[in-house]
Amino acid sequence: MPTPRALPERMGAGSSHPVGLVLTGGGARAAYQVGVLAGILDVLDPERSPDFVNPFEIICGTSAGAINAGALACHAQDPHVAMDKLEALWGNLQTGMVYHADAARLLRTGLRWFAMLAVGWLMPDLRSRQPRSLLDNQPLGELLAATLDFEQLERNLSEGALRALAITATAYTTGEHITFYQSKGTIKPWQRSLRQAVSSKIGVDHLLASSSLPFIFPAQSMLIRGQTQWCGDGSMRQLAPMSPAIHLGAKKIFVIGTGYKDDTHPEKKEINPNYPTLAQIGGHALSNIFLDSLSMDVERMQRINELLAQLPVNVLKSQSLRPVSTFVVTPSRSLDEMALAHLDQMPRAARTLFRVLGVSSASGPKMGGGGALISYLLFEAGYTRELIRLGRADGMSRAEEVKAFFKEAPP
Repeated sequence: MPTPRALPERMGAGSSHPVGLVLTGGGARAAYQVGVLAGILDVLDPERSPDFVNPFEIICGTSAGAINAGALACHAQDPHVAMDKLEALWGNLQTGMVYHADAARLLRTGLRWFAMLAVGWLMPDLRSRQPRSLLDNQPLGELLAATLDFEQLERNLSEGALRALAITATAYTTGEHITFYQSKGTIKPWQRSLRQAVSSKIGVDHLLASSSLPFIFPAQSMLIRGQTQWCGDGSMRQLAPMSPAIHLGAKKIFVIGTGYKDDTHPEKKEINPNYPTLAQIGGHALSNIFLDSLSMDVERMQRINELLAQLPVNVLKSQSLRPVSTFVVTPSRSLDEMALAHLDQMPRAARTLFRVLGVSSASGPKMGGGGALISYLLFEAGYTRELIRLGRADGMSRAEEVKAFFKEAPP
């Protein structure tokens, strides 16, 4: 392994082979990403050298991954400090720090939803006062505003500790997938079918918009090219999660996902299963939003690399496409099962709400269910700390692969 002082030659600010970091969505599952990153830094710089530079020059985040991306970018000048702060944040998390979980607020919201669905068609005025979401994530906004230093982000970009930060969201108004990015130099915005990039000064609003789970958290009002658009979770309609990193100049991409294998759990098939609960349906819907696009994008990237490898060098140079090496880390255990084991740590009112939807940790003949849904919304320290431990173990278990990835030149 190269010494810490040799690392800047191969990675970090100003390198010729910039590495992009892609952090996908997953709600509370994003604590796993923190563990992986902590493990990777321990592999690359076990001595915590003061000369160690940020190995990820381009950082891209979506949904809860956007929060991790923003925190890492705001501390890009000292990645070890960034990880210490992220571990402390996720490791001491409580549901009430992310969304209001007291009985009074949940009951009031539930009654408003019931009234709108039951008699809203008779009372137009009632429809105009419809609730915007199932849960209110105002506490998360306050937490991010108190935790993240976006002025330091600007300094990191100007001083070369970081090349670019990209945060993705989905515009409900137009249906487009929006990538907000802030970069050191001028990067021309790109546009593809149903997706576009917008150069922006990243702030708390961008992180809240990117992490606003549909129906669960409220959309955020964003000003895009002089027009107001309501934006929600960036994982929706995200056809190519690695695309922003490539557009921003990454030649190698390190991806941290939050899905265990294919998350279908074929071993749990039953001969005569009961009708699926709302929690089971909701959990699969969220898995479709967060996990499936990454798997397809990785497969697509591998196939493109294989095709480009067949071209002669002189022909390859004339193509607009270029090979990009990727390194993907995903959980080695089912996060659904881990979440159900910590269900009782949720506040009673929130736990009651989710049990009404079909979430249960029961064992025996009446097996529990809804683990997929609760794995995204269980913002409790017992669960998030276990995710961090799992992430660190998964990252460090591939230490030799990690060293090789950062040392080798891109294809």
